[in-house]
Amino acid sequence: MRTPFSRQRGATLITVLLLLLVMTLLGLASLRSGLLEERMSGNLRDRGVGFQAAEAALRDAEALIRDDRSAYTGNGRYPEPDPSTTPTPRWQDGATVWRNATDLGGLTTAVRATYIIEEMGVAPTWRGCDRVVPVDPSCMTARFRITARSQAAGRAQVMLQSTYSLATP
Repeated sequence: MRTPFSRQRGATLITVLLLLLVMTLLGLASLRSGLLEERMSGNLRDRGVGFQAAEAALRDAEALIRDDRSAYTGNGRYPEPDPSTTPTPRWQDGATVWRNATDLGGLTTAVRATYIIEEMGVAPTWRGCDRVVPVDPSCMTARFRITARSQAAGRAQVMLQSTYSLATP
């Protein structure tokens, strides 16, 4: 005597195994997508913290220029660049000595921020003021190019550059 189960060939088992395989692949795809999004948000955070540290280094350099008007050299401060002797910009030159920023604005992460200050000579404070005879002493002011960079250990590196004018006393 034949039972009703003897005619079945395992079609249900194959169907269930295929559905299980599809659900496993969907689960792995969503897990991979979640990990990618987590990495992207971590990189965005690292870049944001690096940007803040580099910006704090710029402010630190500006405060140093404001407070110390004497023309010291070394330790991150350089005279006006001469393209004939230094064709490579200082921030790209491996021999450049960078100064460590002292105040990072309360950033407590392991971010290292450094900067260099380049004297860029004197320039007019407002357009055309150097064409008036006699030239007003408050017309010309010292200019500096500040390049700041920040780097977290093995993470995002951020480099910022600004031009800073020193007001005449």
